[in-house]
Amino acid sequence: MPRLLIIHHTPSPHCQEMFEAVLAGATAPDIEGVEVVRRPALTVSAVEMLEADGYVLGSPANLGYISGALKLAFDQSYYQLLDSTRGRPFGLWLHGNEGTEGAERAVEGITAGLGWVKAAETVVVMGKPTKADVEACWNLGATVAATLMG
Repeated sequence: MPRLLIIHHTPSPHCQEMFEAVLAGATAPDIEGVEVVRRPALTVSAVEMLEADGYVLGSPANLGYISGALKLAFDQSYYQLLDSTRGRPFGLWLHGNEGTEGAERAVEGITAGLGWVKAAETVVVMGKPTKADVEACWNLGATVAATLMG
């Protein structure tokens, strides 16, 4: 069974709301035959990342960059993943109170180096998530999970 790994850093209620919407989308009743595993960025292992068939990444944009937790997850696993995970689909959500461009560029650079394929548009939310933002997060989770269905 294909495995979707949701790697998240959710230090705020807004990030938690986005994470929960992504998870709800990834585990929607229409998504069949996909195991969804969720791990905080500070505890995810390289083995868990290697065992996944697709990824959804979530992070606050801290000072215009991805969280240290998500960066650490990649720092600890990058070379193990480098030749083993090419072509795998991924999606990204970011929460910021100011610019998120640096965080977006960071993830684009890391995932390009790994050869991952963007399966859905990045969801960027500034401030409190609106109903439309929550729906976009739900769609992000559902879209990446659906890419693994068949």
